[in-house]
Amino acid sequence: MTDTMEIVANVEREAVSLPAGARLLSIDRLRGLVIIVMALDHVRDFFDADALRFDPTNLDHTYPALFLTRFVTHFCAPTFTFLAGVSAYLHGLTLEDRGERARFLWTRGLWLILLDIFIISPVWTVGSGAIELGTLWAIGCGMIALSALIRLPARAVLAIGVAILALHNLFDGVHAAQLGGFAPLWNVLHEKGPLPFGLRGQVFYPVLPWIGVIALGYGLAPVFLWAPERRARALVALGLGFLASFAALRIAGVYGDARLWLTYPDSVKTALSFLNVSKYPPSLHYALVTLGVGLLLLPALERAGGAFGRVLATFGRVPLFAYVLHLYVILVAALVVALAEGVDLKGVESSGPPPDNYGLGLAGAYVMWALIMAAIYPACLWFAGVKRRRRDWWLSYL
Repeated sequence: MTDTMEIVANVEREAVSLPAGARLLSIDRLRGLVIIVMALDHVRDFFDADALRFDPTNLDHTYPALFLTRFVTHFCAPTFTFLAGVSAYLHGLTLEDRGERARFLWTRGLWLILLDIFIISPVWTVGSGAIELGTLWAIGCGMIALSALIRLPARAVLAIGVAILALHNLFDGVHAAQLGGFAPLWNVLHEKGPLPFGLRGQVFYPVLPWIGVIALGYGLAPVFLWAPERRARALVALGLGFLASFAALRIAGVYGDARLWLTYPDSVKTALSFLNVSKYPPSLHYALVTLGVGLLLLPALERAGGAFGRVLATFGRVPLFAYVLHLYVILVAALVVALAEGVDLKGVESSGPPPDNYGLGLAGAYVMWALIMAAIYPACLWFAGVKRRRRDWWLSYL
């Protein structure tokens, strides 16, 4: 933990060694890994009927393979949001003034929110007209918040991010049902729940803790300007510090997650309970374990080479394009499978448990995941080439 505190204290004090506008392969590769692993979670949602019968983290119903398939994907949303904060800082170095940086952030944030409402929600609701505010909504709101916070030094933004993540669980006992007319605001800020203004749908990602994650990424971004060796040591120290803090808080079981772990006669179930952290909203425990893994992966992926590194970097250079594309390919594939099985997919997604003959099972979902990622890779490779060759302003929004 001493190394972690030293790194935080030295933010903005070290000499810059990365040219403004240069790309870090570790960031692209980690984004690419996030896209690939995130796709596993989304494929499971459509092709494994168990995912529609019960929550994969519900220890009364789940089994280790399904739980761990869900758990490994937990690191995607916080890592993606953290890297959005890092990228916001690094991109800002290429812009002339803070007004221009702020304008880019709030317009991109608004764009992501609109995408989530009009392009992404129809996938999850299978065209029912309901709205589900998820990952892009959370990142978009975080960028809009950053457009105001960037007038502060990076260290101040870092302090705000740390404070939000460390303290927001103090409000776990406050529920929208207790707040009367302010209930919709609380659903937007901190508690998963229905949309305000009588709109059909749900807020799946209450924004307050996600603003903390993106502010943390922005505040730590100067570390990515350090010389490679020092940067790698810092990221490893931060990652280990996050994971040590997670273990200490989780064992103590006093604060940081509304879902405490329990001891069972079955040691495997006890281990799963220890890992069973809260995502909606993301608890302090959830943020520490997921971001800790992400920070450790960054220096490791900087050394990744060959075809593996190229594939990760390709997906990571076009994350929004890959995100939207893979969801629609999944939806089309699921509709084909449902049609072949004589099942109404819209009904499966919106009401009750699926019929016994629906889906491909967990093993089938893994196969479908590999096939879908292979199918979209050529399109992502093409679009990555377009972004590399051209500098049109609108490409920065994709």
